[in-house]
Amino acid sequence: MTLTPEDIIAAEGYTLTRTVSESDIYQFAGITGDLSRYHTDEEFMKRSPYGGRVAHGVLILGLVSTASTRFWEKLDFAGMGISLGYDRVRFVNGVLIGDTLTAHYKVTQWLPERSRFHAQAVVTNQNGGVCLSATHVTKAFNQTIDAAENGQRS
Repeated sequence: MTLTPEDIIAAEGYTLTRTVSESDIYQFAGITGDLSRYHTDEEFMKRSPYGGRVAHGVLILGLVSTASTRFWEKLDFAGMGISLGYDRVRFVNGVLIGDTLTAHYKVTQWLPERSRFHAQAVVTNQNGGVCLSATHVTKAFNQTIDAAENGQRS
């Protein structure tokens, strides 16, 4: 299937849901070495405004990465571009053990001069509260897009 930038922007986004477990937090802490009390010390965090341990922000951002990958795979666009990173990442609310999160990913903009897509990424909790927001930047390597930008249609 030949996709144009307009097709990609018009495509339905991707939504991913996952419940954050204590194991998720400890495994992430072990992998990254981030053993901060915010993530590992329940007694300390009971006295915090959160009332308990919170997940690492970057662990939550990882859900956006998964949603992004699945979005591009759904369009059969995987391998036709690469993530350049995330802009304006905001950790809006803490994520507690047992929170069920939904990552929403939607491509919203095409920047032809740089062959880049921007996508809006938002992660919400089970109460609808926003936990994370970011803009994801993807560099396109698709010949169809290159041709479309040069006034050609395949």
